[in-house]
Amino acid sequence: MKPSTRLVLLAALIGAGALVYFAGIRPRLENDAVLAATVRHSSHPTVSVVPARRAPAATELSLPASLEAVEDVPVYARTSGYLGKLLADLGDHVKAGQPLAVIDGPEVDQELNQAKAALAQAEANLELARISATRWESLGRRNAVARQDVDDKVAAYHAREADLQAAQANVARLTQLVGYQTIVAPFDGVISARNVDVGSLVTSGSSGRELFRVSNTGTLRVYVSIPQSYVRSVHTGLHADVLVNEFPGRRFPGTVVRVAGALDPTTRTLLAEIRIPNSKGELLAGMFGQVVLKLETAQPPLLAPSNAVIVRATGTFMAIVDASGIVHFRQVTLGRDFGSQIQVLGGLHAGDLVVASPSDVLVEGAHVSVELPAGAKR
Repeated sequence: MKPSTRLVLLAALIGAGALVYFAGIRPRLENDAVLAATVRHSSHPTVSVVPARRAPAATELSLPASLEAVEDVPVYARTSGYLGKLLADLGDHVKAGQPLAVIDGPEVDQELNQAKAALAQAEANLELARISATRWESLGRRNAVARQDVDDKVAAYHAREADLQAAQANVARLTQLVGYQTIVAPFDGVISARNVDVGSLVTSGSSGRELFRVSNTGTLRVYVSIPQSYVRSVHTGLHADVLVNEFPGRRFPGTVVRVAGALDPTTRTLLAEIRIPNSKGELLAGMFGQVVLKLETAQPPLLAPSNAVIVRATGTFMAIVDASGIVHFRQVTLGRDFGSQIQVLGGLHAGDLVVASPSDVLVEGAHVSVELPAGAKR
């Protein structure tokens, strides 16, 4: 065979071999590699895990609050009549005992004058009874009159003494009623309401019209309802800050002064009273704001992703990956839900790798590869 023919046949054989390799063998090898990778991936799937961490020991609890005056009382009339003078008005700052208004009560004045006249009459009758009793006792000692008559005169004297005491008590009562014609402030504060004008008819007692309302705003108070999960961290003397939208960026300091000894059975909350100094009068009673409490927790609860919760008929579970990459389903007890995170009260330990968004195909004992969030540490 000629050399040229041999070269042609060799070239043809090489070309045919290359064609067989690229057309059949190489694609098969690539498919086998893909299949092997798929098998490896299916046998050790990758799951996203988040380490269970304890919540911060110091937390801030923000609650809505309505500011109230530490003292806020209505002022009513203690006697009836017409309002004669108005000595204070809305918004005035008053001192304890300062006159606010004067009531004209001519009927009471007349009753007092009549009572004073009755008192004078009782005093005169008592003096006459005393003289008569003394004289008859002297005659009785000489047996000039019957003993019965002497006893009658002495008894009449004691009766006149009782009449005098009754007249004195009546005068004192009416004098006090006349004193009530001057309405005074019960304590230092500001007049937050005035509901009468000069000439208005007022009647005594709380069933009548409220004349004024006096508020002591030198110190304000706030009542807040503490959720049950924070009850152990709240105590008297705890610092609190009050935030009001009208003063952006400012925190008004306050202190917890009272804590109820029991939870509300309906809301499961604890009522606490917070007092805020307000000597400058910047805050007004009735304002709405937020109370921020800085709470220290001795045993902070564990936090896990909310999407790690698995609810089954047998209970609530979370998928945990151990150090060997094996999945275990652990039953847990949940606490408060914070949205993206949830409290775990039992069944979980700090540092456990919790599978986030576990798939339905994940089973107990499965071998997995873990993928931690960026920046997370085991």
